[in-house]
Amino acid sequence: MAFVHPALFYENDAEYLSGTVPFIRGGLEAGEPVAVSVPAPNLDLIRRELGDHAARVRLLDMTVVGRNPGRIIPGVLRDFADRFPDQHVRIIGEPIWEGRSETEYPACAQHEALINLAFTGRRVTILCPYDVKRLEPFVLDDAALTHPIIQDSSGERRSPVYAPSLIIDGYNQPLAEPRTAVSLLFDHRNLAEVRHLANEWALAAGLTGTRLDDVQLTVSELGANSLDHGGGAGTLRLWHEEGRLVCEVSDTGHITDPLVGRSPVDPRTAGSRGLLIVNLLSDLVRIHTSEGSTVVRAYFDPPR
Repeated sequence: MAFVHPALFYENDAEYLSGTVPFIRGGLEAGEPVAVSVPAPNLDLIRRELGDHAARVRLLDMTVVGRNPGRIIPGVLRDFADRFPDQHVRIIGEPIWEGRSETEYPACAQHEALINLAFTGRRVTILCPYDVKRLEPFVLDDAALTHPIIQDSSGERRSPVYAPSLIIDGYNQPLAEPRTAVSLLFDHRNLAEVRHLANEWALAAGLTGTRLDDVQLTVSELGANSLDHGGGAGTLRLWHEEGRLVCEVSDTGHITDPLVGRSPVDPRTAGSRGLLIVNLLSDLVRIHTSEGSTVVRAYFDPPR
């Protein structure tokens, strides 16, 4: 079986369960590995409906493991599917829920489009639920562009507008400018200043321990990317936005592979894995790239 990527449009709990649970049970009956990564309330619905069979399914809270949409492909989907290279794998992933912010949503939509590139030729089925009562109509329109198959209470049909490249390119737009920010130009001579300045801002934002380390490693990797692939220099900007610390690095490079930072890398393989690390450590990553310019923003949530 080739890669299959349907969207499930549901209006209530009953439709949610009728669209997801038979999918899970069918996988279990066929001896296929099954994973479910959805927001906690829906995860509880599925767990209760499955009863004892829930122990045979990998269950993950998407609001935690998929907080950053850029982390979902390498850290959730590929992390599970790659464990079973010789089997057909079933996954339910719900990366878009009511409450995703306007800043987060473009990264979510691009993630859904990029799944199609990441799993081409793989024996994997990834079912993506969409709450039609709580999500905006444009979100459902985007889902039809990123999923070749649509399922709902009336059955299954092919999407007549399936075109994931329109989403990948369409949301690659210049990012809104912050009201105020501190900036630092850097090259190989003062890269240490990048880490020092980010450390100061992270501490001021209340980030300590491993989260402080995450900020430092993120800006270090972005700075190194600018030196290696962005013309040998870059600009760091830092500010606070809606309670989050934002670390932005811009340079004159151009990212041409849309899956950069979303493919797991064997640690024994030489080469850059900076954007992968950034995706795994940050709570949100937004990127705008074009000929002669790349801007990467990494967002870090305040401590709870």
